[in-house]
This record gives sequence, C-alpha cells and structure tokens, in this order.
Amino acid sequence: MSGVGPVEPGEGTRAWDTADDTSTPDTASPPEPPRGRYAQVYARHRRAVLAGATAVVVLVGGGYLYATRPTAAPTPRPTPRETPYPSQAVVVAYLGPVARSEGTPGGRFGFEVELSVRYGPAITVDRMTQPYAGLSLRTDPRTPFRIGTKEARRIVVTMRVLECGKAPENAGLPFLDVTLRNTRAIEAHSFILGERYARDLSDALRVACGNDSTSSPKG
Repeated sequence: MSGVGPVEPGEGTRAWDTADDTSTPDTASPPEPPRGRYAQVYARHRRAVLAGATAVVVLVGGGYLYATRPTAAPTPRPTPRETPYPSQAVVVAYLGPVARSEGTPGGRFGFEVELSVRYGPAITVDRMTQPYAGLSLRTDPRTPFRIGTKEARRIVVTMRVLECGKAPENAGLPFLDVTLRNTRAIEAHSFILGERYARDLSDALRVACGNDSTSSPKG
C-alpha cells in the first residue's frame, strides 16, 4: 500500500453528522411552533374579536368625552324673600274725616285711615301718636292691634284739642308717628298722609279754636 486514504466507516458505524459542525450555517427555517388554544380561537374569530375591541374603545372614549364635557352653570334657585322691616311693608292711607255725631264736643274730631301689609308676616301696631303738644290722640280699635296681608284694616283716629295755643294754625305737612313691630324688628316711623289730610286737619282746628289760636277749644 503506497498511501493512506480516507477511512471508510465500518459496518454498524456512522460518520459524524455535518450539522454538528457549527461552522456550516443552517439554511432551513425552523418549523412553526404549534398554536395554543386561545390563539386558535382568536384565529377563527379574529373579525368578531376586533369588532368587539373597537366597540369597547368607542364606548370608553364616548364615556370619557361625556364625563369631561363642558356643562352650563345650574340655574340658581330663587331665594325666599327676606322678612322686611315693618315700615317697608306697611302702607298707611288717609281716607277722610269722620262725620261728627250729635253731641260731640267742638274740640274733638276724627279721621279715618287704612293700614295694610304688602308682604311678609303680620305687623302689630303698638302705638300711634301725632307731633303737636296741644292735641291728644286715640285710635279705634285701641293699640296694640295686628294687621295681616290678607285684608286691610280701617282705623278711626280721634283727636282732641287740649290747648289751642299749642295747636298748629295751619298744618303744612302733618304726620302720624306709628310704632310697628314684626318678627324682624320694632320701628317708630312717621307717615305723612298728604295734602288732603293737612287741609282737613287745619279746617278742624279752625272750627275747634275759632280765629283766636290762644283760646281754649270751643264746646
């Protein structure tokens, strides 16, 4: 034998697989791994799953937009009207002189006024006076009396001349001093009754005292 050739593998033996040689690249692609149960379900129902996912996204986005939408300011509820001061709620109106009855002393005369409450709770009239020292005043009904909002109340104011020298010769803007009370406050307020009351009071004083304002009242 003149040379040494490649050694032939014997029977029952095999040559080492060339795949074990890391120097040779493997060009064959690895087999696709088997899909799991959920992946197979997704593959079969992919369209339905995508549609459901889209619906969920739209629903969540719509809910967010609704929750964060700008809202108009709520309309404020009307607050209950505050209880007024009694002088702000009561109205005193002059109605006219009271006809003199037979036997009435000459130094006494009367007028009729009407009191009403525009709104708020009932008002109590604690006192009613006039500013002139030469006159006295009483009311019918006597004070104190109450006035509600449902019905006005007519009051007869009777005056008596005590001393003509202290009574006005010409009452320019006569007024009545009225003390009022309700659930909010007690107030003393002066009510000017207007020109007609001033004229009627002046006429009554002239009749009671005559032309001499220093004399005692007639009758």
